[in-house]
Amino acid sequence: MSLSCTLALFSLTIPNIVQAETINVVSPDKHIVVSLTDDNGRPEYQVHFNGKVVVNPSKLGLVFQQLGEFGVDFTIKDVKSNSVDQTWQQPWGERENVRDHYNRIIATFSNGKVDFDIEFKAFNDGIGFRYTVPKQAGLANTPKLDITDELTEFAIPNPQQTTAWWIPGRGWNRYEYLYQTTSLNNIDRAHTPMTFKTVDGVHLSIHEAALTDYAAMVLDQRRDGILRADLTPWSDGIRVKTQPGFNTPWRTIQISDNAIGLLNSDLILNLNEPNKLGDVSWVQPGKYIGIWWAMHVNEKTWGSGAKHGATTEETKRYMDFAAQYGFDGVLVEGWNEGWDGSWFHNGDVFSFTQPYDDFDLQAISQYGLAKNVRLIGHHETSGSVTNYRKQMSAAYDLYQQHGVTQIKTGYVADGGDIKRVDNDGITRHEWHDGQFMVNEYLHSVTEAAKRGISINTHEPIKDTGLRRTYPNWIAREGARGQEFNAWGTPPNNPEHTAILPYTRMLSGPMDFTPGIFNLAPEGLNAVNRVQTTLMKQLALYVVLYSPIQMAADLPRNYVERLDAFQFILDVPTDWSESKALAGEVGEYVVFARKSRKNDDWFLGGLTDEKPRSINISLDFLAPKTKYLAQIYRDGDQANWLTHPYDYVIEQKTVTANDKLTLTMASSGGTAIRFKIIK
Repeated sequence: MSLSCTLALFSLTIPNIVQAETINVVSPDKHIVVSLTDDNGRPEYQVHFNGKVVVNPSKLGLVFQQLGEFGVDFTIKDVKSNSVDQTWQQPWGERENVRDHYNRIIATFSNGKVDFDIEFKAFNDGIGFRYTVPKQAGLANTPKLDITDELTEFAIPNPQQTTAWWIPGRGWNRYEYLYQTTSLNNIDRAHTPMTFKTVDGVHLSIHEAALTDYAAMVLDQRRDGILRADLTPWSDGIRVKTQPGFNTPWRTIQISDNAIGLLNSDLILNLNEPNKLGDVSWVQPGKYIGIWWAMHVNEKTWGSGAKHGATTEETKRYMDFAAQYGFDGVLVEGWNEGWDGSWFHNGDVFSFTQPYDDFDLQAISQYGLAKNVRLIGHHETSGSVTNYRKQMSAAYDLYQQHGVTQIKTGYVADGGDIKRVDNDGITRHEWHDGQFMVNEYLHSVTEAAKRGISINTHEPIKDTGLRRTYPNWIAREGARGQEFNAWGTPPNNPEHTAILPYTRMLSGPMDFTPGIFNLAPEGLNAVNRVQTTLMKQLALYVVLYSPIQMAADLPRNYVERLDAFQFILDVPTDWSESKALAGEVGEYVVFARKSRKNDDWFLGGLTDEKPRSINISLDFLAPKTKYLAQIYRDGDQANWLTHPYDYVIEQKTVTANDKLTLTMASSGGTAIRFKIIK
């Protein structure tokens, strides 16, 4: 839904340019300037921010198996320009209204035989660019195009003095790594979003938007500071299989003079197409609990037997707890046949329609509906996507029949690759982020939408903002989540959730599963434990955005600390406004968000292993209004290692004219609800 739109169309066509040409596109606030040129007989671009170079001259182009390189000997033929300033509305999200304001150029490059377009959009918070190869007479006899390489570069100045936060690209376990903090010249191949801080203090993050029917991009450092788009290949080595008339995803660079500017950016969403699903009122944000953590801490098992977690009796017990405390749903993992086999190495053993004998799907769904608690479904594929595709329609129909409106899907795969069987019955192995799986993930989302079902993808393709186009793609994982604290070697460190907002979270919502209250079930000295204070677990509900937030711990652990549990019960998951207030990458972050249901504001702040006191202005609150600040903070003796449960809950009356000092312990946090006093 577009709330307002101002289009300043000033098409500029420059026919048959044969001399070297440089075209500039400038952000609306004039801080960002992109220069597109053919000076060297090929497309190149450069980016200035506040008068300084942040991207050196960088090559552009594509290479096709059938046609060779679209780059060398291509020069600018035509240029079209326009400006857009419009506001659109999210059905759910970090903010209700999103401003989409940019200047654009579309440059047609030609070698005299064939043409292709490079489109740039310059926003106040960064840039996006993409390639288009239109249908044309020169390609009339070329019905298919196989991309063997993409030549896109991001040349970052002073790599030895530029700090990078990154995880390795294209490897085992998808995106589930602890982030490394190094100088830029010390990276090899990295997943995106990848975030940098230059020697001048400028913050940049490179990613992509609207990734459909194309291979995901990782960044490969060829020479120091020269990052090259490296497309994830098919099993036969081809990067992308397409045809004339295609667009690539947008290559994006978010740019800010400070860290929180990255957090307040809507660039990725704005580069995606509007909602294609029509009425999506059936997509419901909310909070849930689940039969999940018990398996990770070895109290229950996914498979059948004496310790089976997904039983009728256990699910009803969780539904009783959910109903008592106002949770919307209960996630149940391990309900279907297949978990007793060697599922990790062979996902073909899974049935997605046949429950274990001790799980009565009909009785459970009816029990939940009577208590206004929905059953949240779960499908683990173990990467055997052909097996899942064959059963998908029947599985989704079964869930629809029983009123299941959300499904968590899983794609754990042995060795990080996906197993598919082609039409000839031959098994192939594909990457999670290759073109085949990009399309497979989206297929599950569109099939689910036909049945009024939302999808929460684990072991996913990275988020590129497609929730705008397909709002039932309600969340995904795509980073190292809470479960690594139960069994990971090592578990998530204190800085992990102080890095995620500036890296993974720039791409979209994450199902991190916060809210662990028994932080060390094997004792404080155990290797596997949660390396935070209890208050930091509360802060995660505001800092790590997701429209579906889980209270991930066992119900009994919440009953033991109902005073702290109250924040989880109060905090919403759908917001009308969100503002990053303070932070530095990997050190700390403070967010404020306003509920979409009422005028309450919520604040979450967290720090790494270093204790901090941060002064925060409350000027985001409504003026001339008194609020009751319900503050959940670390106690004076708190630290994650020896005193993670030391906390204080207190109340203060505040207004927009006040300031608060957030005192956070080592790997600690603060969570606050601001409630209007009427």
